[in-house]
Amino acid sequence: MENVTELIERLYSKDEKSAYAALQLLQAESEKSNDVYKFFDRFVELIEDSNSYRRNRGLILISANAKWDTEYKIDEIIDEYLKHILDEKPITSRQCIKALPNIARYKPELVECIIGALRTADTGIYKDSMQPLVYKDIMSALKQINQ
Repeated sequence: MENVTELIERLYSKDEKSAYAALQLLQAESEKSNDVYKFFDRFVELIEDSNSYRRNRGLILISANAKWDTEYKIDEIIDEYLKHILDEKPITSRQCIKALPNIARYKPELVECIIGALRTADTGIYKDSMQPLVYKDIMSALKQINQ
């Protein structure tokens, strides 16, 4: 695998293919080790980026590193994370929602907070074509969390 630091930098690339490839490699590494976790603060920066693709990457990598979060960093930023359940971009909203069961799995102290945010999310902010998709994602996430 490439150097983790180089992959982190590629997450910001304007070349979406390169950035997505870096995301996939970092996700895979996050499954195996905590080498990526030390860049957690960069992922938090990403979820506030004006570019929705970058926000997606940050959301995914925060979730992918939940099992390594012994410093309770997710607990500190959970409110910021949960705001993306209703991100201005429905695709980012969907990525956030799909990542939440993994956070809940490794951060049981946040389950109540996550469930509350999912249950109160008003998908009416999205176009009619996207509302049912986001709603379905919410129901799926709730089901996974409650298992």
